[in-house]
Amino acid sequence: MRKRLLIVATLLIVAAGIFFTLPSLLDRHMNSVESPAPYPASQAATRLHDTLLIADLHDDALLWERDLLKRYDYGHSDLPRMLDGRVGLQVFSTVTKSPRGLNYESNGADSDTITLLAMAQRWPRATWSSLLQRALYQADKLREAANGSDGRLVLIRTRADLTDFLRAWNEDPRRVATLLATEGLHPLEGQLANLDRLYDAGFRMAGLTHFFDNEVGGSAHGLKKGGLTPLGRQVIARLEEKSILIDLAHASRPLMDDVLAMATRPVLVSHGGVEGTCPGTRNLSDRHLRAIAATGGVIGIGYWDTAVCATSVAAIVKAIRYTVDLVGLDHVALGSDFNGTIHAPFDVTGLAQLTDGLLGAGFSHADIAAIMGGNVQRLLLASLPPG
Repeated sequence: MRKRLLIVATLLIVAAGIFFTLPSLLDRHMNSVESPAPYPASQAATRLHDTLLIADLHDDALLWERDLLKRYDYGHSDLPRMLDGRVGLQVFSTVTKSPRGLNYESNGADSDTITLLAMAQRWPRATWSSLLQRALYQADKLREAANGSDGRLVLIRTRADLTDFLRAWNEDPRRVATLLATEGLHPLEGQLANLDRLYDAGFRMAGLTHFFDNEVGGSAHGLKKGGLTPLGRQVIARLEEKSILIDLAHASRPLMDDVLAMATRPVLVSHGGVEGTCPGTRNLSDRHLRAIAATGGVIGIGYWDTAVCATSVAAIVKAIRYTVDLVGLDHVALGSDFNGTIHAPFDVTGLAQLTDGLLGAGFSHADIAAIMGGNVQRLLLASLPPG
């Protein structure tokens, strides 16, 4: 009997070990690159890149149990590698729910894989059953990282915060501003009042949907793919009132139409592609590109194959060129989707290769500075709460 109990105990320990190490294995496997660092670039591109403040609109690193302040040899980014890549401003998104069998065409909201991930990564028990608590926990992770970074990671909540950061960055660029976003508003849990809790936690950008329809509206990947719900219309009004940027990444086309009809402030897409170079369920039509630009917003071009139809710098540059030619230079930005379970051409240290690609495509130094970060700076300085 004692031997049998020992065997059972041993098996339980082994099973627990596998369960708790699985997230790291998934992270390594699912956040991959086409080729490892270092990433060579031309001398002209390297010189230009070293003058830029890079801004990226979407990174899901907070989902994974990595320390943002430490350098890793897997995943796409962390503070040391962001500094090497010349990133000066990074939007970090919080992922709170993901359906089983996730696909780009049709997903229900009746399953979730993040619950097991939260358990395996030893997140607080409250996060196991609450999407709001998952968002707040990831916000806490970013805040704690900023507090422990000796001023190298700076959480931005207001226009004044960003102005102060840019002044400090010009004196010493070895620092990164961060902004909090939520990937979908299902963390509201159907309650408009929870938007105030997200705002108080530092969220300043809100994706409306992710891979499934929610209480706010339809997803490009949902079952109904509808427009704004009655609650959704209240949410849009409150987001504008609180100066939280509205992100249409993953939104269904009827949802985009409804939001654009209501919007009185700039609207953006944090990460995605364009139909003009890569047809696909969530990639933006020319009509929607023009409508987003007309609000004064920006479109963040992603780095993965479903967004740009290849895993290459050339494909990213092609999508950027198409969008610039269609809606103008001021409305194009970077939206990597780093650490969002994508296969990218490089990790964040390889961004000079993108600068190189833009130079090769005939963009001027001023154009590249705008695309790589200037347009996002301008949008945030115009749109964040004044402070």
